[in-house]
Amino acid sequence: MKVIDKIKQAINNDTPIFSLEFFPPKTGDGIDNLFERMDRMASHNPAFCDITWGANGSTPDLTLEIANRMQNLVCVETMMHLTCTNMPLEKIDNALQSIKSYGMQNVLALRGDKPRTAGGYECALDLVKHIRLKYDDYFGITVAGYPEAHPDSIGPNGVASPEAYQNDLAYLKSKFAAGADLIVTQLFYDTDIFLKFVNDCHQIGITCPIVPGIMPINNYKGFLRMTSFCKTKIPAEITSTMELIKDNEEAVRNYGIHIGTEMCKKILAHGIKTLHFYTLNMEISAIAILLNLGLIQENKILRSLPWRRATNVSRVNEDVRPIFWANRPKSYISRTICWEKFPCGRWGDSFNPSFGALCDYQFVHPHARDKRLKEEWAVPLNDIEDIQEKFWAYCLGKLKSNPWSELDGLQPETRIISEQLGYISLKGFLTINSQPAVNGENSDSHTVGWGGPGGYVYQKAYLEFFCSKDMLNALVMICKGFPFLTYVAVNKEGCLVSNVGLADVNAVTWGVFPIMEIIQPTVVDPASFMIWKDEAFEIWSRGWAELYPESDPSRKVIHKVQSSYYLVSLVDNDYVHGDIFAPFSEL
Repeated sequence: MKVIDKIKQAINNDTPIFSLEFFPPKTGDGIDNLFERMDRMASHNPAFCDITWGANGSTPDLTLEIANRMQNLVCVETMMHLTCTNMPLEKIDNALQSIKSYGMQNVLALRGDKPRTAGGYECALDLVKHIRLKYDDYFGITVAGYPEAHPDSIGPNGVASPEAYQNDLAYLKSKFAAGADLIVTQLFYDTDIFLKFVNDCHQIGITCPIVPGIMPINNYKGFLRMTSFCKTKIPAEITSTMELIKDNEEAVRNYGIHIGTEMCKKILAHGIKTLHFYTLNMEISAIAILLNLGLIQENKILRSLPWRRATNVSRVNEDVRPIFWANRPKSYISRTICWEKFPCGRWGDSFNPSFGALCDYQFVHPHARDKRLKEEWAVPLNDIEDIQEKFWAYCLGKLKSNPWSELDGLQPETRIISEQLGYISLKGFLTINSQPAVNGENSDSHTVGWGGPGGYVYQKAYLEFFCSKDMLNALVMICKGFPFLTYVAVNKEGCLVSNVGLADVNAVTWGVFPIMEIIQPTVVDPASFMIWKDEAFEIWSRGWAELYPESDPSRKVIHKVQSSYYLVSLVDNDYVHGDIFAPFSEL
């Protein structure tokens, strides 16, 4: 989706929105840390995030890789910076073709460093014209605006002359006339200068939205470096206060949060509906400002669906997924990325789409996550009881990682049933996925809500676990006395035990909203379960056993469970009066 369309919608709805900027880190660990941070920040639903392009295109491959992951795995609407000077046209077009193939529609067109060689493009205007000529209306094009004039136009006295300022505005208008549909500004700390700039733009016929670029003050040296580089005017009050607290890092950050909050309040009060934060790959200050403004809430994550909606242009209408990958959304996306159509409204014919084969991607963890898994799960295992204790500890929230989950810790709705999950884990039912029954909870509930306010959500209780053949047989016998329970169980070799057919798709989550059809975003699909089981069983070895040295005897304990246990999907279809845990009390 184009960012400009999101901003227009926010203006029409009179609803403030925000966006975040990141830059490519220099190390592999830095990239891993960035994506962990980005995942956390994306949970607050920014309208978009952008990623910078290295000087003279110095980091094109890395920027493209990060942009692809942002759009398709983090699932945040992504805008990529693209500079055009000192770069061959072929390189520019390769970048544009790449992001188009990634399902991205947003570009921030920039000049970059001053041209050093003859030929090629010399300014952002050339790039805007090229994108519109070659790609027509496919891309939303954003350009940079400079409230104090471009740094090249600012004189030794720190101010642009009236003529230089007007020339800068005229050039900005030419970028707008050439096809730019959005302006994001350079950082500033004098809000009156920004508001004057917006008015001046309107006076000369620039009618597209103008988004203020907010750079929170995180530390004193960084503040001086950025304002010096950008030739930014600093109000006397900020200068004097910063001088007093410059040696106290915490005081500087807190003051930066205060200044950023007050700036944003004033901007919002003047009718500007979008705020763009230059995060410098840090989250504390930007999140604190957003909390102060009430644009996000600390313990309340708004979700349009129970899972984060995709932003790739080819799957933006997708609204149904099997529940099995609920804790591994990136894996699901990677295994379905080649689908030509994605389920919308109903799951449809589950035998039609072909899931991608398992590959290394599904089992490679970021460095920080791998370290956490080793600390929490690579402990000596002597028997199945030791394995049961690990699952028990995770279900009670004592562990923050799980080989079967890409997410951090227990999800809010899981905490509702955490004690019951821990109880059945000690009985030998090793839970990897679950949800409680929900009967008409408000759709803006902190724990189970999704879809926004004004609706009601429903869920059938669901459990997914590994258990031994003997325990499965006992459970199957007991389930005969619970007619609302349906199950599908399979071992590593594919031996199936079930009381439903492979084509019997069961909606286990749905919502009712004003002036809308019923939405059912999560299903239990036995055919997809047979695909998922290969990944689930493989995690025993590649996700857990490989955390140990090759000769460690704990590997044998894990492999024994992997080879002999069944994976079970259990649904209680009575979401009003049912109790999915009742059968386990009889075991």
